[in-house]
Amino acid sequence: MNASPLPANEPRDHTLDACFLGPYGENDALLEKLLVEFLRDHVYWRRNFHPEDPPAIGTAAARHPDYLAFESRMRRELHLLSAQLKKSVPFHSPRYIGHMASDLLLPGLAAQMLTLPYNPNNVSEDAAPVTVDMEVQAGLQLARMLGYPHDPAQPACAFGHLTSGGTLANYQALRLALALKAFPVALRAAQVPDLELPGDDWTAFNLPQAEGIALLETWQGWLAAQAPVERRRWIARVERERIEQRGLVDFFATHPGLHVPKVLVPITAHYSWSKGAKLLGLGRDQLELVPTTGMRLDADALRDTLARFARERQSVLMAVAVLGGTEYGTIDPIDAVLAAREESRRAGLDFAVHVDAAWGGYLATLFRREDGSLRNREEVAADYVAFPSPAVHAAFAALGDTDSITVDPHKLGYLPYGSGAFVCRDHRAMALLAERADYVFHGEATGDYLTRYRSLGQYIPEGSKSGAAAAAVYVMHKVLPLDHTQFGRLPRATVRAAEAFCAGASRLALELAGCARVLVPFAPDSNLVCLALNPTGNTRVDSANTFLRALHDELRIDPTHPLQLKEFFGSVTSLRPDLLGPAETARILDALGLDPVTLGDDGADRLLILRHTLMNPYLIDRENGISYIERYFDFLAQRVRVLARGASGHPSAATGG
Repeated sequence: MNASPLPANEPRDHTLDACFLGPYGENDALLEKLLVEFLRDHVYWRRNFHPEDPPAIGTAAARHPDYLAFESRMRRELHLLSAQLKKSVPFHSPRYIGHMASDLLLPGLAAQMLTLPYNPNNVSEDAAPVTVDMEVQAGLQLARMLGYPHDPAQPACAFGHLTSGGTLANYQALRLALALKAFPVALRAAQVPDLELPGDDWTAFNLPQAEGIALLETWQGWLAAQAPVERRRWIARVERERIEQRGLVDFFATHPGLHVPKVLVPITAHYSWSKGAKLLGLGRDQLELVPTTGMRLDADALRDTLARFARERQSVLMAVAVLGGTEYGTIDPIDAVLAAREESRRAGLDFAVHVDAAWGGYLATLFRREDGSLRNREEVAADYVAFPSPAVHAAFAALGDTDSITVDPHKLGYLPYGSGAFVCRDHRAMALLAERADYVFHGEATGDYLTRYRSLGQYIPEGSKSGAAAAAVYVMHKVLPLDHTQFGRLPRATVRAAEAFCAGASRLALELAGCARVLVPFAPDSNLVCLALNPTGNTRVDSANTFLRALHDELRIDPTHPLQLKEFFGSVTSLRPDLLGPAETARILDALGLDPVTLGDDGADRLLILRHTLMNPYLIDRENGISYIERYFDFLAQRVRVLARGASGHPSAATGG
């Protein structure tokens, strides 16, 4: 990103002023009014359910000693809880630029609090007749934002549901991809007549997803034409051959021409992929780590890996691209991953493409017009100094051609934990994940999209799940539609803050020349910016890490001290040679004046850096003449000078050895 500052004479966006409780609690009256109004509305609902029923709790109960004693204990514990919570992380403040959390959007917060007393369980419409529909609609809202088909009247419509977070959404992606990949093999093993089945297991296991879904629909149509007795017999016969019935060991033992498939992820990917591989029974060894270039997936390395697997007849379940890594905010070349799959298909090797957009998913609003169409790069770039790069725009433009996506409303959607989301491009594959539980689900499956997914628990990993979270996501999307003119105002403010941050980092590097070296190690693709620092004269990585730890001690939460003693809150991460690759490692160490030979000495196998998540839309408050980014760099300059003076007295720092 360019270091030029943004113009200071822009009008204030007063829509954003109504979005949050506010760093100073400025909108407390609005939130209080909403909560009281809808609490009273909830009470009226209870009283009017059957007004002829007498009150179960008598009016005199509130004066009984036992009642008063219980109230006293409850108040005491709640006051203690309230006092303890004052030690919480001040995510709401522009002084917080650490992890992926910020203030919460009022529409979602109020909707979730409003819904909690109704306590809907989104397992099915029997337990959540209102919010289960909202969850399905929220999935369609996200599908539209991501460029997937979102009209439920169309056969190939997308489908999305909420999860506790991105980890479970990634697991659902693996689960669906494996079910769809293995199903044609099961049909062959069951020897279903009258279907045009692939000629061998390898071909069946490598059908493109669209062909696998078409085969599934053909099978469903064939079943529907059978007599009931025959239909049940063939269902049982195919089910016995499915990987979900046999399990991984027996399935691959029965099909010796196939190997347990690999999952290809960039080496920068979140550890949830390791969890998912273990949970699904694939095993950690099946996770193939693809090298990166500048912390972005190396498309050439991906193509080489796929070519090798095609030669070895090693099947691949999925290739994963990351849209906004949680450590560095970088965006993988999704278009190049899709192109690599096209090449691989010609060699007979096919697989799903999934995008882990847990962090960057809502940035897609910047690229969507109000009618849902894609904005060109020139339209988007008009609001920024350098964002988006051509590569970033191409990545977002390619989202609609992938098979599934993870996105977290509780990250850049500014909603309460936990509300992640899984979205697949074609809902018809979800039939392969369906479960039956007679005490929850009843009736035959229907062809109507919205009716089918009212039995949501059949298709998702969870059983019981909060309908209040679904209400929060759905209402937030209705109040702030997912396009650049509405919700896009939020990421717009934060990407601009990231550009201002990069400009500030350049100024800090000049200001601290002779005291410390300052480097943004790679240009950010989003609103997450890292910063590397090293005292001038130091050449050792371990000494640079000691310096950085001391600096981070002044930025991290310390529950033993009052929050007010901290000026700013930040986080730390690290750069490892296996993530960076030799060229990038050499470039960064050279820019910081560090000797590569010292990388690995005394346990210094990585370089520590500061990590800044710029989610707060009030980081630059032009109306009050405050830039918290400039204040942060003033604070950083002062602390670096103090710490560098201390470090210069250390022999290894002074001599470089």
